[in-house]
Amino acid sequence: MALTLHPGDLIVASAYPDPPFDLMENGSASGFDIELMRAICAQLKLSLQPVPYSGDDFNRIFDGLTKRTCDAVISGTTITPERSAIVQFSQPYLEFNQGIAVNRQRTPNVSSVAGLRRLTAGIQSGNTSDLVARRLLAEAAIRDIKYYPYHGIASALDDLEAGTIGLIIKLFPVISWLVKDRPALSVAMQVPTHEKLGIAFAKENDELREAVNAALDTLHGNGEFARIQARWFPAAP
Repeated sequence: MALTLHPGDLIVASAYPDPPFDLMENGSASGFDIELMRAICAQLKLSLQPVPYSGDDFNRIFDGLTKRTCDAVISGTTITPERSAIVQFSQPYLEFNQGIAVNRQRTPNVSSVAGLRRLTAGIQSGNTSDLVARRLLAEAAIRDIKYYPYHGIASALDDLEAGTIGLIIKLFPVISWLVKDRPALSVAMQVPTHEKLGIAFAKENDELREAVNAALDTLHGNGEFARIQARWFPAAP
């Protein structure tokens, strides 16, 4: 298989909005993912062609790899056994926990899972936060789960402000970014899931995965990865 679908280009799918990984600024793609992939493309002498994913379920983003409409997927993507069964991943490049956001005006004293009882969790379809939510539900730590389409995160945040739901679970840096301009909302805690993030490729495209891994090694070695990380995750270790 050729390195990329179109010689000289790297077609990369990302889901929006997913800040600080993927966001639009003045109509242009931005965020950690875009900067990292631009740096990787510079190493590989390829032109980055970012494409947005707009489906309801995040896990369907990988269809672009199996159907050969994109070369790679990067969207704050957790490496999981289920996903690894259909695509392959680069070496992990970041690790984060899940974060739980609440409405401080309605639930001011939530500081642990014990404070979530009788609350409904909002979850985007296809996110790994669903695993956390289902475990909390099985333990009777939350009352229920309400699912939103992936692009419906703004509706979930509106519902949290209105009290329709009592919490949102999402990868910690993303939920932290999403609530920063909503004074009533805040991240109450992290759930230690230790999720490793990777770039996804088609199962048969070992050549591209190995080339990207080599580029990541170079970016770590020359300090460029650390500079990109510090720009978008200033509190990251």
